[in-house]
Amino acid sequence: MTGVPVDVLLVEDDRRLAELTATYLEQNGLRVAIESRGDRAVERCQRERPRLVLLDLMLPGLDGIAVCRELRRSAKLSILMFTARDTD
Repeated sequence: MTGVPVDVLLVEDDRRLAELTATYLEQNGLRVAIESRGDRAVERCQRERPRLVLLDLMLPGLDGIAVCRELRRSAKLSILMFTARDTD
């Protein structure tokens, strides 16, 4: 999705959940890009400069906490973390 402004970068490895979430957001007027791996999310954020990152905690490559820490070092953007975990 290079060159196209992105409102939301959705970082989620569950393809079905990612597509469902992206569809909902797109139906509400947002441009969404999906990334399934934490280790590629930081680079995509730097390249695509989304307004919001929806970030799963449990990801392949790099977990959501590490992605969040890395993004906080290099960018000022909103991050919303979500997970299927049932503990803090």
